[in-house]
Amino acid sequence: MIKISDLKFGDVVLADFEGQRREGMVTDVDRAEGKACVEDNVQEFWYGPNELYPIALDDEQMRKLGFTSSENGNGSMKYMKDSFRVQLAKKGDFSSMEIWWREDHRYLNQPINVHELQNHYYQMTKVELLPVKVH
Repeated sequence: MIKISDLKFGDVVLADFEGQRREGMVTDVDRAEGKACVEDNVQEFWYGPNELYPIALDDEQMRKLGFTSSENGNGSMKYMKDSFRVQLAKKGDFSSMEIWWREDHRYLNQPINVHELQNHYYQMTKVELLPVKVH
């Protein structure tokens, strides 16, 4: 379950439609009604908080968001998208990370979900972090 107040346009979530969870992107949020509209490549539909689930941040999700990566000699991993950086102390371990853009550095000491990284990115850069379309 995700709180509707945590969502914004472009956030990637899992939406439960009749027992099937599909990855989709938030296209609208109605805070008064407590619902988010999610488009999942099949349909666009309004969902309540009990029908929306977070997606754990991992290497596959970072690539879907357009990040490239490089391994550092000390076993750490860095993800880059333009001048935004995500540093993992240990490759594949998303349980703690440092994120930064310009002079804004944040240290996250617990795993986060895709929509949470998207929200940090937007707060820091004022640009939406949307999934990269693959053709």
